[in-house]
Amino acid sequence: MCRILDIRMEKISKSQVKLVKSLQLKKFRDELGLFIAEGDKCVSELTKAFELVHLYREGENASRTEIEQMSGLRAPQGVIGVFKKRELSTIDFPLSTLTLALDGIQDPGNLGTIIRTCDWFGVHDIVCSRDTADCYNPKVVQATMGALARVRIHYVDLPEWLKAQQCPIIGTLLEGNNMYEKPLPKEGIIVMGNEGNGISKEVRELVSLPIRIPSYPKNAETSESLNVSIATAIVLAEFRRTAD
Repeated sequence: MCRILDIRMEKISKSQVKLVKSLQLKKFRDELGLFIAEGDKCVSELTKAFELVHLYREGENASRTEIEQMSGLRAPQGVIGVFKKRELSTIDFPLSTLTLALDGIQDPGNLGTIIRTCDWFGVHDIVCSRDTADCYNPKVVQATMGALARVRIHYVDLPEWLKAQQCPIIGTLLEGNNMYEKPLPKEGIIVMGNEGNGISKEVRELVSLPIRIPSYPKNAETSESLNVSIATAIVLAEFRRTAD
């Protein structure tokens, strides 16, 4: 929390309100290299990994009306932090453990929950296709509850990147093998697909180990598929359980 207190709490101006409000849009986040987070806990967690540029707190240097104008939440929490984005131009981490790849995840809430889930299960890097939602979208940032400070997000041409990897590529497919019936590798890349269409054709062709989460009871009439963030949690939990 001390890093937050080190930021000068200057009175907010109309131009600053306009700037912070503009960061709801990817265009301006990219142009300015900034993003926002809301609430004491989320802002405090993110200061551990990102540079805090501005801090606005209701009743100290911003009014309730100004906080509401800048906030993207239905019920603003009274604290807004503006951070510098962390640009990751290269992927230089060792693929000696589990890595998650996301193929076209569109919903910001799903992406944020997936990042938070990876933080829980010790997955430190997520490799995303370029059409996956922006990890600095305010809805994503809020859903991570600060986990964005500990999980690095990379955006790549996913099929090309996967082609260059020399480890198992595990894909979650409806026609895959029951993941509870076959041994799972201790390392590799787990691919989760788009909410509506699943894994793309280009990526599907690169999958070396197709798996599925079985429904219960077997052959029962159920929903066509699980929510992708829930499915990610189930898959990561099983991989971590069998690795022990």
